[in-house]
Amino acid sequence: MLPSIELIGAVAAFITTVGWIPQVAKIARERRAGDISLATTGFLAFGILLWALYGVLIGSWPVILANGFTFVLVAAIVAMKLRYG
Repeated sequence: MLPSIELIGAVAAFITTVGWIPQVAKIARERRAGDISLATTGFLAFGILLWALYGVLIGSWPVILANGFTFVLVAAIVAMKLRYG
């Protein structure tokens, strides 16, 4: 694959992964998750987990790492939603 295409993918993976950090921090700081949809976030977490599994099956470290880290962040949101409502 062309290096420029790989770079676009790497930047996209980085942005979509770190984009969850402010949400995790806000919920943790405020101890409030009432406005978060449990169903949406739960489905999203499951989909991200499947993407990570897909990365494992095709042996793609960028897919594994980006989705693995994103799953941890979104799963934290699900956990805080269950705890803080």
